[in-house]
Amino acid sequence: MQAKLSSPIPVGISQCLIGDAVRFNASHKHSRLCTEQLGSLFTLIPFCPEVAVGLSTPRAPIRLVGDPAAPRVLGSKDPSLDLTVPLQHYAEQVTQRHPELCGFILMQKSPSCGMERVKVYRDNGHPATGTGSGAFAARLMARNPLLPVEEEGRLHDPVLCENFVTRVIVFAEWRELEHRGITPSRLLAFHARHKYLAMAHQQLQYRQLGPLLADLRQQDVQKVAERYFTLLMQCLKTPANRGGHSNALQHLAGHFKRVLSPHERQELSHLIDDYRRGQVPLVVPITLLKHHLLNHPDSYLGEQAYLQPHPAELSLRNAI
Repeated sequence: MQAKLSSPIPVGISQCLIGDAVRFNASHKHSRLCTEQLGSLFTLIPFCPEVAVGLSTPRAPIRLVGDPAAPRVLGSKDPSLDLTVPLQHYAEQVTQRHPELCGFILMQKSPSCGMERVKVYRDNGHPATGTGSGAFAARLMARNPLLPVEEEGRLHDPVLCENFVTRVIVFAEWRELEHRGITPSRLLAFHARHKYLAMAHQQLQYRQLGPLLADLRQQDVQKVAERYFTLLMQCLKTPANRGGHSNALQHLAGHFKRVLSPHERQELSHLIDDYRRGQVPLVVPITLLKHHLLNHPDSYLGEQAYLQPHPAELSLRNAI
């Protein structure tokens, strides 16, 4: 059920989040969530765009100025200092030099690394009406639209954290598939493994995945694979809600209807309903499904990523 990856997953991270004192005031924003919990699964590769473009530590602060849709990064006290282009170029360099990255964790509210909701100022120094994205983060996401990217602050939300980790692992599994070579049979197996995971996230896009793979012998497999992975990552970017999870759980439960007793089927159905109503966490019906799978082995279900998309010791489904 769990992903079988050949090595730890490389994930980029804003350097201040690992405890390095690289912020403008020579402080850090060490995140134990990142270094201890997620660090057990990921190989965290640190980047500090502001240091990389030549700023010292400590340094005068910078901020976003102008149009929130395309702000400039200027010195807070010295507006003649314009770091917009250097920060954008550094994002290009990271993209080119680190194709191994399967995700990125950014520092929130930063004029360089903020993913969204970064304060923007007008030229006269007053706050603008909208917010923007840091220059490095915006270019990084533009150049890597499928790369799972999240802010450290948002990762404290259990749903967003579980979603980010799931997307990173799926991204890494796809990289492994590309390394081995994409063939029709491997592409179909990848889809079969991730079918219920996609079902839980976004029904409309999920329904488009299967038809993409119809009659692969008559299509360019590489082009189909690119379209498939783009759609899959777009699908997974929508965090699964209780309705989506319940739908996937019911479909999985349907595979056991001929081997479970009436009492066992009723118990499983009640637990799924309890989860849908918010009375139990997702781990409860998942655990019962895995128990039935242990007693009634099924090779197809045994390969389903949905039942264990990430290491159980992370406990990411205990709070959603």
